[in-house]
Amino acid sequence: MSARSVAGSIALRAALEMIGVPYSWGGGGIHGPGYGIGRGATTKGFDCSGLAEYAYARAGALIGTTTYEQWRAGIKIPKELLEPGDLVFFDSDKATPGPEHVGLAVDAERMVHAPHTGAQVRIDPLNRADLLGIVRVEAGRGDQDL
Repeated sequence: MSARSVAGSIALRAALEMIGVPYSWGGGGIHGPGYGIGRGATTKGFDCSGLAEYAYARAGALIGTTTYEQWRAGIKIPKELLEPGDLVFFDSDKATPGPEHVGLAVDAERMVHAPHTGAQVRIDPLNRADLLGIVRVEAGRGDQDL
């Protein structure tokens, strides 16, 4: 098993352990669930990037706090090479460039993510029309080039 897949496996396990934690806009980070900002200020939980940041911190990689930082935290890979734990990004707002949502691949068909206000961390299909791309975080890479 490569170092990348080991980091991805650890991150995925950490994210799966958070299933059921409430969504909190701006919430969560390297230390786990946290109170968000704005509409997330009264809810302790995760938003999508907070969950990804937490999961990869558990694997020893600092990937940044926003989807934009996380989009640059590793190498882009084609969908055919997706491994469990890879970050999957979505462009749900075509008016603004870049990713607005991130999850962690469970397998080629599913992801674990914090979907939206009022929901909880859960597993959903990753095959969506707004799939932007996949990033593999390299173990030990951290956020050195952000």
